Amino acid sequence: MPPSPSGPIPPTVLESQASTRIEPFGRPTPARVRVLAVLLAAPHALSHAEIEAAFAPDETPDRVTLYRVLDWLETNGLVHRIASEDRAWRFNASGPDNAGHAHFHCMHCGQVFCLHALQPAFAFALPPGYELERAELRLQGRCPTCAGMKLAASAV
Repeated sequence: MPPSPSGPIPPTVLESQASTRIEPFGRPTPARVRVLAVLLAAPHALSHAEIEAAFAPDETPDRVTLYRVLDWLETNGLVHRIASEDRAWRFNASGPDNAGHAHFHCMHCGQVFCLHALQPAFAFALPPGYELERAELRLQGRCPTCAGMKLAASAV
């Protein structure tokens, strides 16, 4: 982090969490830490452009670095990548309960949300001999915010 006139800027709590999550897999470089911290803070999955927009203009990693960092974070299970309707990848920080959850794509605002509490039943009903390594379930509709806007507009 760049020093401030009063000394080094202390890392944010999210940057500390990001660094702690990264350390078992490799060196917590500033770019890795900052990108993971952005994803940890996000209430929904973010596109490349949304991740870039979360940085101050003088701190934004170049596009190649961002792609490499996201690839490294995904390879090490620290983020997961979600295909969206607009053919842009969205990224979300992974947690210990990350496996086998569904995603909800809001058709109104375009945001993608992880639904950790919704566990697909098919994951537990595989025939003998099959081992599930990854499943993707995407639901589409309106998120609570957009559904609320629709209800408010119809009440007028």
